[in-house]
Amino acid sequence: MSSQTASGIPDDTADLGHALRTRHLTMMGLGSAIGAGLFLGSGVGIATAGPAILVSYAVAGLLVIFVMRMLAEMASARPASGSFSVYAEEAIGPWAGFLLGWLYWFMLVMVLGAEITGAAQIVGGWLPGVPQWVAALVFVSVFAVVNLWGVRQFGEFEFWFAFIKVAAIVAFLVLGVLLALGLLPGTDPVGASHLLGEGGFAPNGLSGIAAGLLVVAFAFGGIEIVTIASAEAEDPELAVARSTRSIVWRILVFYLGSIAIMVTVMPWNSPSLEAGPFAAVLELTGLPVAATLMEAVVVIALLSAFNAQVYGTSRMAYSLARRGDGPAALTRISSRGVPSVSVLVSIFFGFVAVLLNWLLPDALLGILLNAVGAALLVVWLLIVVAQLRLRPRLDAEAAAGGQGPVVRSWGHPWLNWVVLVALAGLAGLMLTDADARAQLFSTAGLVVVILAIHVVTRKRHRLPAE
Repeated sequence: MSSQTASGIPDDTADLGHALRTRHLTMMGLGSAIGAGLFLGSGVGIATAGPAILVSYAVAGLLVIFVMRMLAEMASARPASGSFSVYAEEAIGPWAGFLLGWLYWFMLVMVLGAEITGAAQIVGGWLPGVPQWVAALVFVSVFAVVNLWGVRQFGEFEFWFAFIKVAAIVAFLVLGVLLALGLLPGTDPVGASHLLGEGGFAPNGLSGIAAGLLVVAFAFGGIEIVTIASAEAEDPELAVARSTRSIVWRILVFYLGSIAIMVTVMPWNSPSLEAGPFAAVLELTGLPVAATLMEAVVVIALLSAFNAQVYGTSRMAYSLARRGDGPAALTRISSRGVPSVSVLVSIFFGFVAVLLNWLLPDALLGILLNAVGAALLVVWLLIVVAQLRLRPRLDAEAAAGGQGPVVRSWGHPWLNWVVLVALAGLAGLMLTDADARAQLFSTAGLVVVILAIHVVTRKRHRLPAE
């Protein structure tokens, strides 16, 4: 029989391995957020808003910092493999936990398909004789082994993958600053000629910044995986506190720093900047291997994000099943403390992505990214509401001598309402854009389907639908 937490919800961490260290969690959080959104999507954002895309990234980044701080508070008080799904169930009701868990699972499944597709496309360009689906098949098979091996091994693998990404971005920032100052051979200082060049800082005005916000708003998605992984840390409360305090600020520096370099050293409307922003900048340095190395780093970044998303989907599915919201088979644990069936289900969908790479090699990436839609918007919204309602309970438990949050969110409750208004504003902004509007409606349809499944399954188990 499953043990229960103080909230009465089944403990989803008791049988899992607890071998992750703080450095694993920190790098996992960095690695899962530094993926396609930065390496592949930043050029599109610059083309949309010009240098003012920096404002779009700053607004989105600040929003994510607030949401992550709220999530970290709950995770430091109640480490759970289901993370925000568990908190939503406790604070709002079973329907919210069910919705948040399965919506997030679906979103990550779509994203992991996009990550493996992007990596396979790049490798296919290196090896013209190798079909794209073959590269995808090799990648998925390797990460199946990594995720089934054990949580410590997964943590080490993800640590070094993420370390390579972080080191590459730091090197990019250093080279970019030297390039901007004219300190590299054959270069001259660029000043603000590009930053304030054609059309000025905001060539498309406020509408361009707003449109850029739609492009970049979800680029920071993935950081929340660190709170899922904290349940398998050696010291969950301390680990999640230390890792989340630094992750969001580091990522904001990496994103804003990289974009600032791009719009400073190159015209914002350069076609090469939109196609491959990192490689385009590095070609200006005159270092012959820099652009090629960065392309390799992009592949590593995509594979690292894929690895983390297999982990995230498997733990979320396991947690849902432990709480009676998924098939019981998903709760099976291997001798290494890994939810092996849940991992295999995630890997199965990775192989589905391989099949689609064979059937739709050119169109697949766009299809998968559009399928994700605005799911992350719903996830953020429910996290904010859950923390708004859970804070009084956590304070009451701490006053009674229980374990209180190691991390405290800022400005409760007024900041929660500010963030909720900002998220509503982002949803309203999406309604003004045809593509974003379609994604918003598709996500709304998916929410309705998941809630309908919740009602049916609750009735089947003779439990009231909340």
